[in-house]
Amino acid sequence: MCAGETARSFSKTLFCRSLQRLVPEIREEDLQPGGCGVRAQAMTSEGILQQDFEIRQDRFALHLFNAPSPAATASLAIADDLLARLGTAFP
Repeated sequence: MCAGETARSFSKTLFCRSLQRLVPEIREEDLQPGGCGVRAQAMTSEGILQQDFEIRQDRFALHLFNAPSPAATASLAIADDLLARLGTAFP
């Protein structure tokens, strides 16, 4: 997965092919260089992208791991859940 993502970031042809799965009409000449982006997503030990967020809690801390899309859409609901957990874990 990492190798494929890296290859697409350096190859306009590979990037275009992946876009064509969603928009078949798109061509390389339609693409222009842009700014950098960050894909912060957890990966399992098998090399598969983890598709959902994970909450881990111990006696002293509460951690939210891997919040991929639609985390921004769900951010208020996730925050409510974290606050509820904090209220019961650290009274």
